[in-house]
Amino acid sequence: MLTIENITYNHPDKTRLFHALSLSISSGQKIGLIGQNGSGKSTLLRLIAGELLPNAGRVKRSTSVYYAPQVFGQYDACSIAEVLGIASKLQALYTILKGEATEEQLLILDDDWTLEERSLQALRYWDVAEINLFAPMSTLSGGQKTKVFLAGIQIHEPDLVLLDEPSNHLDAASRQLLYNFIRDSKQTLLIVSHDRMLLNLLPTMYELDASGVTVYGGNYAFYANQKSIAAQALESSIQHREKELRKAKDKERDTLERQQRMDARGKKKQEKAGVARIMMNTMRNNAEQSTSKMRDVHTEKINGLSQELTELRNNRSVVEKMKFGFTDMLLHHGKILFDLQNVQYRHAETNLWTEGISLQIRSGERLTFKGKNGAGKTTLVRLLLKQLEPTSGTISNFARRALYIDQDYSLVNDTDIDVYTRAQQANQRGLQEHEVKARLDRFLFDKTSWNKPCNTLSGGERMRLALCVLTLSSEAPDVIILDEPTNNLDIQNIELLSDAINSYQGTLLVISHDEHFLNDLRIHREINLTLHH
Repeated sequence: MLTIENITYNHPDKTRLFHALSLSISSGQKIGLIGQNGSGKSTLLRLIAGELLPNAGRVKRSTSVYYAPQVFGQYDACSIAEVLGIASKLQALYTILKGEATEEQLLILDDDWTLEERSLQALRYWDVAEINLFAPMSTLSGGQKTKVFLAGIQIHEPDLVLLDEPSNHLDAASRQLLYNFIRDSKQTLLIVSHDRMLLNLLPTMYELDASGVTVYGGNYAFYANQKSIAAQALESSIQHREKELRKAKDKERDTLERQQRMDARGKKKQEKAGVARIMMNTMRNNAEQSTSKMRDVHTEKINGLSQELTELRNNRSVVEKMKFGFTDMLLHHGKILFDLQNVQYRHAETNLWTEGISLQIRSGERLTFKGKNGAGKTTLVRLLLKQLEPTSGTISNFARRALYIDQDYSLVNDTDIDVYTRAQQANQRGLQEHEVKARLDRFLFDKTSWNKPCNTLSGGERMRLALCVLTLSSEAPDVIILDEPTNNLDIQNIELLSDAINSYQGTLLVISHDEHFLNDLRIHREINLTLHH
């Protein structure tokens, strides 16, 4: 169905992304394509779809392909029908149905008389039946835009479906629709995703990295288990090499000390026996050469073990290398931080929620706001943070400090200052320059990254800098609010975020449709919001 043969692809700036990359996909396979941000997953999908051409090698397709890209506003100037590639056919169909058929219109339609019916049926399936096919994409929400591209699968009925982060911007109900489609589909699927619930529906994982593609014959849970086994084996190898290196260094020291003692005794004997000076010099030179050879043998062995150990340590994943630690906190668990009594917010003269919201949030709680897209989750957060005033009801805020982190990590992303300067701005603890740099290094910013402008950082880098900034503060916040924090992160960075947040002892409020992420954070309370109709 699909064969990729030794493709090489270079970015426009000549940076090489792939070299001699090969893979094949058989009819009916359902594959998750995973890898770190920047490994080239989206580029590979575009190469398969024919949107990009490789610099060398070839992509052989023997089937129809449909590609649904990530959506972040790049199609706003187009109509929905244009984005779906059906605008000219629909116009031709409408012209023919009005009795104005021409040969040109009939050629464009190509006997696709069910196109409109299929299109409306597909939009109904994805719960966006109200959308006008000739409306501009700019009028849609992020979730609706994603659903438009998903609807294209039923409209075009391809054999091979390529999906790039299809659960982004989807609420829980829409994600379930997507999961059902993936489970029931008979089409061949290749899906790039950081949604681990989605990836667990796929029976094969392709991991993309600089060395190529590694195939895992199981879902994401199987893949993660295999990686864990490999990581444990790697740690055992590292410990074994460390032990060997210690022994080799001890043996080198003992051998050289013994040789020096023997040489000293020999010299004394020679002096007592009255050996001629020229002979003593010759014998001393021989002893020194012997010691030097012995030292060279040990040095070669130690250098070899050190090199092996360095290579093994470099193979550790970032998760094992990274260490987190928040500042000590003086937080009193159970203290009321927010007290809401019958809170309502009006938007365009209409109440946002079916009824006023009354709730208390206490120190140490881990909770999530849930509801469909547009249910007012972020609005409620803004009310808590006093960025908005309620139309009715009261909000008592007893939190000394609340930290809000959105999906773009604007805390660190809205400036062109460099990484080191941004860290220093947060340095309320009076740490020395070398201590701040050591903290940056702990969050995987080495000296090559310190001068990098914050607004050029990737999603994962922004997340790690935000966490670093948090640990440089003089005290931890009473509450951390995360608003869709995983949308622009790969799985590895989601796991890093989970590990970091789980060491935080304060109150945690999360808005996320990623159930796996919520489970990792041990969320134990849900607040469900219902829109007023």
